[in-house]
Amino acid sequence: MSDAGGDRRDRGGDAEPARACLCESFARVTERAALGGARWLGRADQEGAEDAAASGMRLALELMPIAGRIVIGGDEGDQLAIGNQVGVGGAIVDLALDPLEGRGVVARGGHGAMSMIAVGEPGSLRALPHMYMRKIAVGPRARGHIDLLKPAGDNVRAVADSFGRAVNDITVIVLDRPRHHDLIEELRASGARIKLIQDGTVTASISAAIRGTNDHLAIGIGGTRQAVLTAAALRCLGGELQAQLWPTTRTEIEQAREQGIEDVERVFATEELASGEVIVAATGVSNGDLLRGVRFYADSARTHSLVMCTRCNWVRFVDGLHFFSRERREEVRLLA
Repeated sequence: MSDAGGDRRDRGGDAEPARACLCESFARVTERAALGGARWLGRADQEGAEDAAASGMRLALELMPIAGRIVIGGDEGDQLAIGNQVGVGGAIVDLALDPLEGRGVVARGGHGAMSMIAVGEPGSLRALPHMYMRKIAVGPRARGHIDLLKPAGDNVRAVADSFGRAVNDITVIVLDRPRHHDLIEELRASGARIKLIQDGTVTASISAAIRGTNDHLAIGIGGTRQAVLTAAALRCLGGELQAQLWPTTRTEIEQAREQGIEDVERVFATEELASGEVIVAATGVSNGDLLRGVRFYADSARTHSLVMCTRCNWVRFVDGLHFFSRERREEVRLLA
């Protein structure tokens, strides 16, 4: 991520040379959050797990060479509240944070929890009020073939056609909630395979955009924070997200209008939620289809992370060993 002035390259004039991209450094932020949250796996304490992850993320962000402003984060008074400034100074960036995507998963000792951060240029990550959104997410193969306003069955068939597959070879990921009862019945009627998850809608959308997971489509109602993080990730992966506010009270409608959204039925495209150059980093907290969870050894821990950057135009999986003391009693182990 470059300075606020943009990616200025020295061509022999007085222009300031561009700074090196910081994308790989943001893996340290999610790694530290994951190491904190993973200690709480299966302890039935969502708040404890989230607080530990948030503390780790905050400490790592404070050491980053950025002037960061949190635009998607916690509530007022939280460690990572919206509007807080983080970093030691440097590149001016906006941040969308989720220290523990799937905190309920960690509390139950389940699969697929991760820590995540999205980084963008000032104004590039859309600030939205805290409420639900209807969302549909796909990868590059099905990009341009979905329509949130159409029935779920029509979208499943469109995705199947884009892959050249039969409908019953398509897997749809849906959050297992009572609000999705009718959606699930519609998907069953379409003939698609359905994967019900307990938490982790961002993870589900990323999984649908990466080949090898055998997931093809993520659909349902989740939070606005998750929508922005998903949009940033799918920008990096070449996928597509469509999202629409789903207010449940008149107060939420007023909150949307206060943030300049007059038409609450508007469907947001991927680039409207995350524009410009974006960086996304995620680290597994518990084992999932996408990332391995944290593994603790006698005097170290191992993390598995995903780093994506539109500027550098890469997607990297990072395997990291973190030592807890200078005097090491264990050998470095190859990844099994």
